[in-house]
Order: sequence, then C-alpha cells, then structure tokens
Amino acid sequence: MRNRLLYILLFSFLFHSSCKKDEPAPVTGTVTIDNTTTLGQTYYVYGFLFAEARKASTADNPPPDITIDSDGTNLVLQANNLKDSFNKAGEYADGGSAKTAYDNLKSAEASQLIWEGLGSPVKANQIWIYRSGTNHYAKFRIISTRTEPGQVKPFAECTFEWEYQPDGTLTFPGK
Repeated sequence: MRNRLLYILLFSFLFHSSCKKDEPAPVTGTVTIDNTTTLGQTYYVYGFLFAEARKASTADNPPPDITIDSDGTNLVLQANNLKDSFNKAGEYADGGSAKTAYDNLKSAEASQLIWEGLGSPVKANQIWIYRSGTNHYAKFRIISTRTEPGQVKPFAECTFEWEYQPDGTLTFPGK
C-alpha cells in the first residue's frame, strides 16, 4: 500500500511538472548592456534581443538586436541586421521629461522616421526607435550611460527602459 501511494505521488508530481505552459516573453522592461569582450571559441559581447526579452551574446543564434560600444568619444548603438535600424525620437533635458515623452509615445508613422545605421551619440534622456531585420519595432529610453578608458578599447555601458511590439506595427504596446 505504501509503495502504491509513493508511485501515485511520484507519477502525479512528474505529470504536473511536465505540463508547463510556455509563457510569452515580456514586451517591456529595463536592462543594462555593456561592451565587455568575453573569449569563448571566439570573442563576443552581450547585447539585447527584444523578441526574447533577454541579453544575448553576439555568438548566439539569434544574435542580439542591439549592442553598445564606444568610438572613443561617444557611445554607439549597433545592429547586425543589414538595415538602417535606429531613429532618435527625442532628446530631453532631464529624466522626468524623457520618461513622460517615452510613456506618451504610443505610435509612430514609418514614413516620418529617418533610419540611421548606428545610433550615435547615445546619451541619457534620449528616446530611440529600433527596427529589426524582420520589421518589428521597439522603443527605448536611455536611463543612464557610462564610459571609461579600457585596456584594449573604451568601456561602454547603457541602461535603458524598453518596449517591444511583436505584431509588426509601430504601435506601442503591440497587440
């Protein structure tokens, strides 16, 4: 009897643990990325992948949507999708103004956006719109940046609040 009860409990536990629902990735959040180079089989850095709401290395498949770097003077956003992917939607004098503008940015008109290959210079209190290689969009607000000299190249770090729309429109949030 005791063994039977044990088997029933074990089966019940295994059954319930295997019935996990795959939750969709979040579409908003805050993240910090930097240009610290790591050596694996090759050198790589971590950027951010909006569709999966996670940091991803440049060695991953899929790779990150955006990475941050420094040209020695300015911080630079980069994308590796063979498209001009960055539109600076605004630059504000302080964090409160930038946050209000970011929260009020509910949609954009594609024909009015001017896309650039790099996002530069990156500074706190800016709002950017990113276009992926598959024409999905994200908006993000630069909260803070940090740069300092490095041994090989200048260190770059960027913290941003982001919102991704998975439906292929320029409406935030996506449906």
